Amino acid sequence: MTEFFDTEEKRHTRTSLSDAYTINGLFNCTADEGYRLVVESGRTYLLRIVGASMDHEMFFAVADHNLTVVGQDGSYVKPITTTYIMITPGQTFDILLTADQLPSCYYMAVGPYNDGGNHAQRNSSIATAILQYKSTSCPPIIPFPNQLPKVADTVSAKNFTDQIKSRDSVNLPEKPDDKIFIAVAVSHQLICGKVHASLNNISFVHPKIDILQAYHRSLPNIYETDFPHQPASTTLNFTGDDSLKFEFPILGTKILMIEYNRSVEIVFQGTNLGAENHPMHLHGYSFYVVATGDGNFNETEYKNNLNLIDPPYLNTVGVPRNGWVAIRFVANNPGVWFMHCHLERHAMWGMDTAFIVTNGITENQSIREPPNGLPECSSSYNTTTSNFDADENTELEDATPLEKWSGIISSWNVICFTLLITVFSFIYVFIR
Repeated sequence: MTEFFDTEEKRHTRTSLSDAYTINGLFNCTADEGYRLVVESGRTYLLRIVGASMDHEMFFAVADHNLTVVGQDGSYVKPITTTYIMITPGQTFDILLTADQLPSCYYMAVGPYNDGGNHAQRNSSIATAILQYKSTSCPPIIPFPNQLPKVADTVSAKNFTDQIKSRDSVNLPEKPDDKIFIAVAVSHQLICGKVHASLNNISFVHPKIDILQAYHRSLPNIYETDFPHQPASTTLNFTGDDSLKFEFPILGTKILMIEYNRSVEIVFQGTNLGAENHPMHLHGYSFYVVATGDGNFNETEYKNNLNLIDPPYLNTVGVPRNGWVAIRFVANNPGVWFMHCHLERHAMWGMDTAFIVTNGITENQSIREPPNGLPECSSSYNTTTSNFDADENTELEDATPLEKWSGIISSWNVICFTLLITVFSFIYVFIR
């Protein structure tokens, strides 16, 4: 399930409307009637659902058929029988569907889920495919899955995700070795004509030399290891006006250093800036989702919700709108691992960071040597690039006049404002 863009997107100042949603690359009117799955009556089929969209979470349902969820992100879950699922970009589901209805044709449907408002700026269309029983022809009117939730149905989304539990029990320790608290935010202001998102008020800047090579070869000036383990204050009202403190993030390539084999807990806190479900994805690891809650994180709710027995084992988890989620993993895979929001616009705006997990004692606990013939880094390795190509025109060209001026007026500590003042000063002196 993904999105189709008919025109190349060069800028992402505001949410770009996709032209269509697709199922297996086909829209409703593609190849006559889109994608068609032919089934035999009485048989059970394994559907592997992949959330391949760029900027939208999705609901999925099949008319008159139940779905039995048995796996998520490559791990088994306790079987859940449901009439729909909610899937974010980056997630996968394993679903059993039994062809147990009257042999005919039935619509499968995909629709967007968006709890962040501004629905008029999003593509709210529905993509359909056909489930067709073998040796039958489709009637003029095909049943539609009316149980497919609406675009802003947060209750249905939460009811589904809250049911996900690991199939097998685990025994997680009461306390992790390291605790990290990360506030996620999207700036409402343009900073020098560009949009930025952040983790703990750090907007990630992608270096021109990959961090793995820089770390392995001890190259200086590529990244900094001072990503904060928590915001400047953890007592802020993150879901209220206090979140405005994240309007102007620091730009930098700041990463986290984690010692090998440490147990790590990360609490992701949603803020009122860009308030919507943020699907956070960690490369190189799966993790246990041990707790989640609404509003600002607090220890009492955390302890009441803590699940150390059968938490789901995922690699992508949604940070609920104006809520929080806690994950745990053991850092037993040495290397450099990217962590980012799986909404593409947020990732390209800087809602990312990276972990460096140090080597253990043995060779099997250490980063492998680079392959033979790997090119050496350029002599200009110490230069970095922003989240936007400096050679492209900035997003300011597509912004409204109000956005243009807000980007200038609000960025007092940015060099572009200083230059603007300098120019006006020279003009004023010249006129006098």
